Amino acid sequence: MNAERPQFIHIADVMPRPAFLRAWERQRHTRVHWFVECVAEFMGVFFYTYAGTGSTASMVIGNLTGQPTLLQIGFAYAVGVVLALTICAPTSGGHFNPCVTIAFALFKGFPWKKVPRFIIAQILGAYVACLIIYLQWKGNITVVEEALAAAGKLDAINFTPNGPAGIFGLYTTTGANLGFVFANEFFVDFVLGITIWACVDPSNFFCPPVAIPYTIGLAYATAIWGFAPNGLAANSARDIGGRLMAMTIWGRAASGGRYAALAALTNILATVAAAVFYEIFFTDSSRVLPPARRDFLYGHKAHAEHLENLHSPDAFISNSSLHEKVGIEEHA
Repeated sequence: MNAERPQFIHIADVMPRPAFLRAWERQRHTRVHWFVECVAEFMGVFFYTYAGTGSTASMVIGNLTGQPTLLQIGFAYAVGVVLALTICAPTSGGHFNPCVTIAFALFKGFPWKKVPRFIIAQILGAYVACLIIYLQWKGNITVVEEALAAAGKLDAINFTPNGPAGIFGLYTTTGANLGFVFANEFFVDFVLGITIWACVDPSNFFCPPVAIPYTIGLAYATAIWGFAPNGLAANSARDIGGRLMAMTIWGRAASGGRYAALAALTNILATVAAAVFYEIFFTDSSRVLPPARRDFLYGHKAHAEHLENLHSPDAFISNSSLHEKVGIEEHA
């Protein structure tokens, strides 16, 4: 049987890596390959245990303290991620989070001049979404606030996860230890960062482009199910946009105090750390691109080339001549 050998494209052919990472790869393929394999096994069991045990802790503590279930919220955010990536990613690249934009600028060649406007647009998107939701629910929120005020509980509960302002702004529980909150935020965001980096790894046979929205969506749902009760932002745009909207309605009291900086900045640090970890231990330039990824990359390349040709001076002259010719023939 003389089957034609398929033509393979390696990551190194389309995405050259920095010199220090190329030097590291020579070591990871030889002397320290055993260590990289052990890191992969360690992280595999870590992810499995982290998701399952974290969700168990959330359920048990929630039952003991009377906190509401997070199942609905987790699924809702998962659906939101899927909608965002499916509808908008073909146009902008699908960052939707300042930490992703910054990490892509550091490691994927995303232009730094675009970073500020992407982040502003992301924050504005969260702000407008929260403002619209407030308008839709304003009547109910007013009734709840009046009932809480009559019972003398509004001031104590409003700027907490269980208060009306907590629908939009992200807050910690009263008396929470910010050190533990930081650790919770960092480790969750680190896991989310590795998940995102694995999804955009062009050599990942297990996650074709069509599966990316669902993989990332489920990762965010898992984070919410397991770790939101301890204080979790996971997205600076969602945090800052929602907090600004809460301050628009309730004033400076809705700012969140010292927790605000922690919520806004920790996921950026954690995502960059996750990207470094993935690039060192999991990215391998010798791996080949699956057919789905090849089509995906070549499709983007063809799009860029078409735009370049479409808007070049020669193309403008050619199109103008064509339009003139059609106009002459129509009037002939």
